[in-house]
Amino acid sequence: MNKQIGYGLALLAALAAPYVGYPVFLMKLLCFALFASAFNLLIGFTGLLSFGHAAFFGMAGYVTGNALKSWGLPFELGIVAGIVAAGLIGLVIGGLAIRRSGIYFSMITLALAQMVYFGALRYTAFTGGEDGLQGVPRGRLLGVLDLSSDLALYFVVLAIAVAAFALIVRTVHSPFGQVLKAIKENEPRAISLGYDVDRYKLMAFVLSAALAGLAGALKTIVLGFETLTDVHWSMSGLVILMTLVGGMGTLAGPLLGAILIIALENKLGDVGTMLATGTGIEWFNTLGEAVSMVTGLIFVACVLLFRRGIVGEIVAALGRRKPA
Repeated sequence: MNKQIGYGLALLAALAAPYVGYPVFLMKLLCFALFASAFNLLIGFTGLLSFGHAAFFGMAGYVTGNALKSWGLPFELGIVAGIVAAGLIGLVIGGLAIRRSGIYFSMITLALAQMVYFGALRYTAFTGGEDGLQGVPRGRLLGVLDLSSDLALYFVVLAIAVAAFALIVRTVHSPFGQVLKAIKENEPRAISLGYDVDRYKLMAFVLSAALAGLAGALKTIVLGFETLTDVHWSMSGLVILMTLVGGMGTLAGPLLGAILIIALENKLGDVGTMLATGTGIEWFNTLGEAVSMVTGLIFVACVLLFRRGIVGEIVAALGRRKPA
């Protein structure tokens, strides 16, 4: 009941947010919150640490961008194309990576994702190379609702993000999700019970990749462009940071982590630009460039002081206060 009340309050806050905040920035937060939730489905509930989720996030953005800009597909089919592309890439990478476990699994995902990055760098006709894919149109929802309005697009993105999050919640609490938790806790025991562990891992990997692709597709539509940054390994590191800061293995943790990290990046960049403009001293621009250092310090602090993440520590503290 408490969780349902919390989700309800969060939804009410999200519905009111575009009337007091900048809708484009809020949509960016929603996209990264969905991205972190998709990644958490894999690491938090299956125990698989992927260093390659940027490949799904970024390539879905490129496919959706080209679908809307060059192929003339409508809004809905453009997003579906991005999701399918991410799922197929996830099927290939996951199919190869699950043959190994632990750090070897993580390194395989990183290596394959870097191959995707270099492919995006070289295939300029599709990605635009270092210039990126520019001028992606938003289109119309069902051919009727004009999405050029930031407010209209915000509510569409919010509805999609809520539906995706509901799918994640349903998956976690389903029999399939319980098997994933069993694999995370004790894989040999899950095997001894007769479960095809590799098949479950691959299904979780593909589902996580497809949801990450949905986040990337929405981000491209919101911002109107897609760049190599989204397929670079640093994006995979960023989503890991979001998940760990918020609370790995919790449903609300990745949402909070994404909001904190993206808001911090935006704020530092704005402060650096403002000071540089106001004083004429370009040195202040380094404040914006120091985002990685600040987020790194946050990561170290969480590892040392909040090992369960922010939400994880709150849940643990509330659990200790309950009477036996």
